[in-house]
Amino acid sequence: MKLIRTACLASVFTLAVPAYAQDAQTTGAQDAAAAAASTGDIIVTATRQSTLLSKTPITLSAISGDQLKSAGVTDARALSMAVPNLALTESGDAVRISIRGVTSTDTTEKGDPSAAFLLDGIYIARPSDALGSFYDVERVEVLRGPQGTLYGRNTTAGVINVISAKPKDEFAASLDGSYGSLNTVDSTGMINLRVAEGLGVRAAVNYQRQDTFYTVNGTSPTSVNPFRETLSARLSFGGKLGDNLTFVVRGDYSNTKGSGSNGNLVTLDRFYDTSTVGIKTVNPVYVDHPANYERLLTVAPIYPSQRNNKNYGIMGEFTYDFGPVQLTYLGAYRKTDRDDTRNLLLFSALNNPAFFFGTFKQDSHELRLAFGQGSRLHGQVGGYYFHEKSSLEFNLGAPLSSIVVPNATGFAFPQGPTVSKSKAAFGQLTFDITPALHITGGIRYTNDFKSRNGATVVDFADVTKSICGKARCVLNENVAARTFNKTIWKVGVDYDAPGLGLIYAAVSTGYKAGGFNDGCVTGAGVGCALTPAALYYNPETLTNYEAGVKFRISPAFRFNAAVFHYDYDSLQVSQVVTVPIPATLISNAAKAKVDGVELEATLKPSDTFTVDLGYTYTNARYANFVPDAVNFPNFSFKGAALDHAPKNVVTGAVTKTIPLGDGSRFEATLRSRLSSEYYIIDLNNLSQFRQPSFTKTDATITYTAPHDRFYVQGFVKNIENKITIANAATGLGAGVTIEAPRQYGVRAGLKF
Repeated sequence: MKLIRTACLASVFTLAVPAYAQDAQTTGAQDAAAAAASTGDIIVTATRQSTLLSKTPITLSAISGDQLKSAGVTDARALSMAVPNLALTESGDAVRISIRGVTSTDTTEKGDPSAAFLLDGIYIARPSDALGSFYDVERVEVLRGPQGTLYGRNTTAGVINVISAKPKDEFAASLDGSYGSLNTVDSTGMINLRVAEGLGVRAAVNYQRQDTFYTVNGTSPTSVNPFRETLSARLSFGGKLGDNLTFVVRGDYSNTKGSGSNGNLVTLDRFYDTSTVGIKTVNPVYVDHPANYERLLTVAPIYPSQRNNKNYGIMGEFTYDFGPVQLTYLGAYRKTDRDDTRNLLLFSALNNPAFFFGTFKQDSHELRLAFGQGSRLHGQVGGYYFHEKSSLEFNLGAPLSSIVVPNATGFAFPQGPTVSKSKAAFGQLTFDITPALHITGGIRYTNDFKSRNGATVVDFADVTKSICGKARCVLNENVAARTFNKTIWKVGVDYDAPGLGLIYAAVSTGYKAGGFNDGCVTGAGVGCALTPAALYYNPETLTNYEAGVKFRISPAFRFNAAVFHYDYDSLQVSQVVTVPIPATLISNAAKAKVDGVELEATLKPSDTFTVDLGYTYTNARYANFVPDAVNFPNFSFKGAALDHAPKNVVTGAVTKTIPLGDGSRFEATLRSRLSSEYYIIDLNNLSQFRQPSFTKTDATITYTAPHDRFYVQGFVKNIENKITIANAATGLGAGVTIEAPRQYGVRAGLKF
């Protein structure tokens, strides 16, 4: 919408109303903490420094650990109910993040997400690792819109930053546990010990278990449960040494078992008229059925599905205050080992065993120098380095292998090493025109390098039937390497209006590196027959125009609003193809546009009654995209909706607290989300799967003892028992990935 773009630009360049209120952004972390305590605000680090949520000129949501616990958010998937314009869906055993309709469907070792998932500020490269448990969490920050200036790679859609609780120089301990339907168990234990003045050590352990969302028709020769079983642990040490050094060092470990992968995949006929599925340019017709019908897996799994995935890492953050400047180092090393045995459901009808194993290693280092705190000109500059290396093999097994190549017992993709390197230099400056009016400019230069040496191969148990006279034959090599360079920028203005709150506007750009498909350029190796244009795809870029307000009219009323417009160029889209061989193909859609409005309000007429209201309008669509110009030159997705982008979403929550005479209390919360329809693209058939509009409602009732010594809670999620689709596809991996049905249970916790 031109009106949005014009309004944002006008705000950035013409807003210049003088005022002289004290600026919370430059008062330092201690003053921010004091202000948060007195107003009920939340301290966030979205600008890589401690600021108040209400004074941070970025469209973001921050959810405290207590709020996550109260809402039953135990992993990334559940954030969709708590954060506007956010969808987190499972794709195999990885998670896809969609913010304001912008997402990435390539979760392979060479793919990059469009929204970055961070753990304590550390970028997590592999989408499968984003499904880890939320336990002993201080808060989760979700930044909407491109955040590349300060956060760097793969943040065109936004950022999710999960921040663990920090160690303190005091004794604390707690136990939390819940049990619910689907045999869901979630339990956490934490202990914090004082080591010395200003120093503490903190340990936390979490166990999660849950059965599949589907039920099996008939008897399966193999168990499908549990779907997920995860044991996680974290050890932290840190605090403050002297007057200048603040630090924290964390080590974490997680082991995930269970059936996983396609554990919540059902056949297409559960939701769609199969006579309309698979027809080029025709959208499948959605057919509404009862939840029990939709959850029924009609093809009983034959082969076992079992994973034994481990990921662990160590990170450190050190900040030294030199007085005029503050120097921060943030670094980490992480490793993931994956070992999966899978029962693949092929073409919605055929059981097939498959095997995946691989090792992923990443290390990252960031050095930031902040300066000018308390001065009119303040900001930060820094450098960043990221390196990832992986080796893996995915083998499709039989009977699929013999269908593709006669007599083959395995059809495999040994890939490795796959290497990704990213180097960046960045800076962001803020000038206080008055104590309340500020302008900000930022810039970041990034150099990305990607390479892979791999192959597509077939295996033969009987060498006499081999197509090459060997037990393993190379059909084609997957060899590619490419470097990308990009400079992105941001310019913004914010004004702390007396008696109202923050008004802000910004224009920013985003960038995600390009990459390569399976195969290789003609002459580069065995089976190489691609042109560079077919092998490589380009970076995606966007320009975002955004303006917003964060008003606190009184302690009883808060109101946030944002309006934005995205101009997307070369948006990366993916599809799974089976001809000539199974592969994931990435291409660039010509253009896409997103217009939106986000409104949030909190009304608190009394200390015991709170109402939260929200509304988002998102018009995310392809502006110009002809996906198959050769075979269907007259077919275009122009105007079609981007994935997981409902136009209208309305949310509401009511919380009533009943104090009891002894200092204890009852608290009841009812939270509901009404979503209009959304779509999921199927490039194989030039069509889109439609999820009709729906409503989901959660409720909790909690008793909390005096001095918060313990609590007991009953909860129910998705009261309507509405089964919605997270993903859908035709062809090789045909099926529908479903989201959770109605869940209910009890939760309790104890503090020592």
